[in-house]
Amino acid sequence: RQMGGDAKKINPLQQVDLVIDHSVQVDAFGSSAAFGVNADLELERNRERYIFLKWGQKAFQNCTVVPPDVGIVHQVNLEYLARAVYVLEQDGKKTAYPDTLVGTDSHTTMINGMGVVGWGVGGIEAEGAMLGQPLTMLIPQVIGFRLHGQLPEGATATDAVLTVTQMLRAKGVVGKFVEFYGPGLSNLSLADRATIANMAPEYGATIGFFPIDSETLNYMRLSGRDEDLVSLVEAYARAQGLFRTNDSPDPVFNDTIELDLSSVEPSLAGPRRPQDRVTLGQSREVFRKSLESMLEKQAKPSRSPITVGANGSTFDIKHGAVVIAAITSCTNTSNPSVMVAAGVLARKAVNLGLSVKPWVKTSLAPGSRVVTAYLKDSGLLPFLEALRFHVVGYGCTTCIGNSGPLPEPIAAAVKEGSLVVSAVLSGNRNFEGRINPLVRANYLASPPLVVAYAIAGNMDIDLTTEPLGHDPNGKAIYLRDVWPTQQEVQAAIQSTIKAEMFRKAYEESLQGDERWKALQAPTGELFQWDEKSTYVKRPPFFDNMPRMAPPIRDIRSARVLAVLGDSVTTDHISPAGSIPADSPAGKYLIENGVPPKDFNSYGARRGNHEVMMRGTFANIRLRNAMAPGTEGGFTLNLPDRTQTTIYEAAMQYQSEGTALMILAGKEYGSGSSRDWAAKGPRLLGVAAVLAESFERIHRSNLVGMGVLPLQYKAGENAENLGLTGFESYDIEGLSAGIKPLQTVKVRVRTDDGQAKTIEAIVRIDTPYEIQYYQHGGILQYVLRQLIG
Repeated sequence: RQMGGDAKKINPLQQVDLVIDHSVQVDAFGSSAAFGVNADLELERNRERYIFLKWGQKAFQNCTVVPPDVGIVHQVNLEYLARAVYVLEQDGKKTAYPDTLVGTDSHTTMINGMGVVGWGVGGIEAEGAMLGQPLTMLIPQVIGFRLHGQLPEGATATDAVLTVTQMLRAKGVVGKFVEFYGPGLSNLSLADRATIANMAPEYGATIGFFPIDSETLNYMRLSGRDEDLVSLVEAYARAQGLFRTNDSPDPVFNDTIELDLSSVEPSLAGPRRPQDRVTLGQSREVFRKSLESMLEKQAKPSRSPITVGANGSTFDIKHGAVVIAAITSCTNTSNPSVMVAAGVLARKAVNLGLSVKPWVKTSLAPGSRVVTAYLKDSGLLPFLEALRFHVVGYGCTTCIGNSGPLPEPIAAAVKEGSLVVSAVLSGNRNFEGRINPLVRANYLASPPLVVAYAIAGNMDIDLTTEPLGHDPNGKAIYLRDVWPTQQEVQAAIQSTIKAEMFRKAYEESLQGDERWKALQAPTGELFQWDEKSTYVKRPPFFDNMPRMAPPIRDIRSARVLAVLGDSVTTDHISPAGSIPADSPAGKYLIENGVPPKDFNSYGARRGNHEVMMRGTFANIRLRNAMAPGTEGGFTLNLPDRTQTTIYEAAMQYQSEGTALMILAGKEYGSGSSRDWAAKGPRLLGVAAVLAESFERIHRSNLVGMGVLPLQYKAGENAENLGLTGFESYDIEGLSAGIKPLQTVKVRVRTDDGQAKTIEAIVRIDTPYEIQYYQHGGILQYVLRQLIG
C-alpha cells in the first residue's frame, strides 16, 4: 500500500491451512487441572499473536486457521486435512490430481506415510509459494529403502525409525528423496509408516515416501474420511500406476539400502542428536561415557548427589537423574500402537505397585484429541494419570522446547551441584539447549520407554538386567514384567478406535474453545500495528526498499562474527526455547516492562524481530571458536578482542557499515526448518556463510533472505586453511554476474597484512534463486513483481 500497490494482491493463491500448535508450554503437570492451567496461560501469553491470526483468518481468502489446543499440525494433517487425491472443479469439468504440499515445519514429511508428497520448507519459501512463486530445487536422487520382515516382539515403530535414521544419516541422503519399498511394507500400519516418514529431517532426506496401497485406504476409512474420497483415491492411484500391491515390481532407484525389520531392537537416541541411536542394553554405558565428557567441560566442579526436600518428602538427586519424562511430539502421538503400549505398561506398573520418582516432571501431550478419546475408552488413561502422566495440552510441547520450568527445588539442586540431569521424550529432536536449559542429556525413546524411565528415575541404569523398581513388599520388578505384548496392544486398538471418534473430535475442536471464541480481533485489509506490542511488530525487511533491485556487488572487508563446528543446528542459530533474563533478548524484554515470568519462549516471540535478532546465535550451548572457553552467544570484538555478545558485536559492526560472515563446518543448519535462523543473521548484518556443507532447508532460507551461502572446496575447511575468524574477507566475482554453483575467489587478509586467496562454491543452486539473491530475498522479489 505504501508503495502504491493494491493490498488485495497480497492473498494466498493456494489453499493454506494454518495450525496453531507450537505455543502451549508445560507449566502445570501431574494433575487433572494441568490442561486448563496451561491453556489459560497459553492464551494469556499469546493473546497478541492470536488476535493477529484471527484478523488474518478474515482478511485473507484460501486461508483456514485451526485454533490452538486442537492438535499438532502434522497429526491434524494425517488424521483430517490430507486427501491423497484432490479434485479441481473448473468450467464444469472435474480434474483429479495428486495431493501435494509444503509446510513451514520440517516434519511435514509425516504425510509421506499416506502416499502424499510433502516436505518442509522455511516460512520464507512458503510465503513465496502462497503468492505464486514456484519452489525450485536440483532434481534429487531417489534412494530406495527396502524393508522386509516384521518388527519382533518388544520392538516398536519408534525403535524402527531410530534405526532407519541412524542408517540413512550414515549413508548420506541430504537433498535426496527416499522411497520405502519391499515386502516389509505389508507388515507396517499406516501409523508406523507415518512415524518413519516424520523423521525425514533427522535422517536428512527431503522426503521419506511410502506409496498408496490397501493400508492407505484402510487408514482413510478408520480416520473418518468420506467413502467417496476413499474410492476416488483407489481408482485414481490404480489408473495412474501409483497403487502398490505385494506383486508390484520394485521401482528403479539411484541407489538402495535395506533393513530386516526383525532385526530392530528396543533403542534410544542421545544424548544430543537423533541419529545417535543406542540399544537399550548399551544405554547405561553410553550415558556414562557422555557424562565423563560433559563433566570435563564443566567450568564449576560438580557435587553429586544433592539432597532435596519437595512435596513433603526428602530425596537425593544425582547425575543422570531423569527430571523430564514427556510423551510428546506428533512423531509418536500419531501412532496408536506406541500410545496404547504406554498405557498398557502404565497399567501393569500401577497394578504391581510401582510409581514415578518424585523428581520427574511428567507430561502427556497428545497430538490430537483423538488420542485422549481412545486412551479413555480403552481404560488406560487412569493408569497413566496414576503415574502423573496427565494431559498437559494439545500441541508441540517438550519436543519444541516448551517443557516449561523445572520445579524450583529440583532446579535449585541442579544448579547447586552442577548436575548433569536427563530428559527422556518421545520426540524427534534432542539438540543441545533445546529441551530445557538445565538438562544436558536428552534422549529420544518410545512412549512406553518414557514411562519406564520415569519409574526408574535415572539414565544410569540397564533396564535389560536391573530392576525397574520394587513393589510394596520389596520384590524386584523388571521392565520385562511390565512390557506390553503386541497382542495386548492390538486388542486394545481394535476394540477401541473407530471412525466416529475422529469425526467427533474434529467437528467439535475446529470451532475453537471458549477462550478462542471470546478473542476480539480487528477487521480490514490492513493490520493495525500496536507499537507497544512485545509480540507482534512490523518487521523491517522492506524498509527503504527501492522499486528496482540494485546490482549484485562483491562483498568487501567483511568480518567474521562466529567460527562454528560441525552439525550446527537451526536451534543453535535461532533457539526456540526459554529466554534467559541476562541475555540480550531478556534485557530487551525487561526494558520494555516484561517481567521474566512472562518472557514466554523465543518460538512464541517470533513475531517480534527485536527479540529474534537478539536471540540469534544465543543458544546456551553454542560454541564459538573465536571465544574459546565459552558457551552461549559470545564472540570477541575487534580490534581489541574484548569478549562481548554476538548481538552487541553485530550492532557495533553495523554502525561502522561492516559486512559480516559466519564460518562453519559440515551440515550447517541441520534440524528444524526455522526461517529465523536466516532472518536473524540477515538483520545482524551477515552477508555470507562459508561452510563445508549445508542442510537443504537452511541453505534455501539463506538465499531467500539474501544471504550468500558459500561452500568450501572438497577437503577444505577453516582449520586446514588456517582461518581463525580474525581476518578480513573479500568475496570477488559476484558483480560480474553469478551462475548457479559457480566458483568465486575469497581473499583473506590478516590484521598484520598477510594475505591468501581461496576458492569457494556459490551454493545458489537454481536460476530462480539468483533472482531472489539479487533482490535481497524472495519476498522482496515477489513484492517488486506485484508492484510491477
